[in-house]
Amino acid sequence: MPDEQSRGTISGTRSNVRAAMGSSSRPSAPRSMSILMGTDKIAGKEFWRAVASEFLATLLFVFLGLGSTMGWHDPAVAGPPIPAHRIIISLCFGLTIGTMVQCFGHISGGHINPAVTASMLATRKVSVVKGVFYIVAQMVGAIGGSGLVFSVTPSDRRGSLGVCALHEKINVGQGVLVELLLTAQLVFTIFATCDSKRTDLFGSASLSIGLSVTIGHLFGIPYTGASMNPARSFGPAVVMNNFNQQWVYWVGPVLGGVIAGLLYDYLFCPDSGKPGPGQVIPKDQMGGYRDMELARRKKRTERKDALPTRDVLSTV
Repeated sequence: MPDEQSRGTISGTRSNVRAAMGSSSRPSAPRSMSILMGTDKIAGKEFWRAVASEFLATLLFVFLGLGSTMGWHDPAVAGPPIPAHRIIISLCFGLTIGTMVQCFGHISGGHINPAVTASMLATRKVSVVKGVFYIVAQMVGAIGGSGLVFSVTPSDRRGSLGVCALHEKINVGQGVLVELLLTAQLVFTIFATCDSKRTDLFGSASLSIGLSVTIGHLFGIPYTGASMNPARSFGPAVVMNNFNQQWVYWVGPVLGGVIAGLLYDYLFCPDSGKPGPGQVIPKDQMGGYRDMELARRKKRTERKDALPTRDVLSTV
């Protein structure tokens, strides 16, 4: 049998080994930062598939939406849309966004809007890198969709190609406020209808989001053109080289989206105990998070709902 000194040496060696193993198992600061930023996923196929989905979804959304604004109803292509045409535009944008969310929501989350992506960044539902790539893909897709509308529409029917503009009696401050409120109600609808913590949700989330866009257009077209989406405004502005008051359609929607996301997530329906991307969870707390996740999965199974995607809301 080993003497007291030997036992002490063995015990000390084991303690050192355990300490070394514990320190090696802890994520290093660069690793934690890469998880938070999302750079650890940039080489994966899922990442680029999601980015490509945002590009294609935004291209189709802008193409179909702008197409409904063309001046087929009016040979002169002058003045604001008549009431009947306003309803057509509103329904087209709303039904298109609902369809795109249904088609691409399970792949990328179906943001299709930089203001929505900004709200997801503010509430830590997507990584920084993914958010940046999403916004770039949305902008490029919007330019592509606008270019397609320009190329397939006769020159005497293009008009302004659906470039958003303030009503002559609306000043820029009022325009920013209108866009802020319209986008806020859209983003709040997205967060509320795609909240995985809720057990009272029935029906289609994509339809609810589409109806929210329709409502925004029915109200906002006479005021600002009802953008609610910086990409939708930016695309035709680039094609027509018309950036007049373009900043209104960035400041208003982005502020509205971020405010609505923060209000929902941290005031009206806070997510108690859910770790954010890159957050290191202590070992002694892992059991609690695992139990919460198992309980949520059981509820979803009982309701026969699909599991949400990892980095974004289920159909945002």
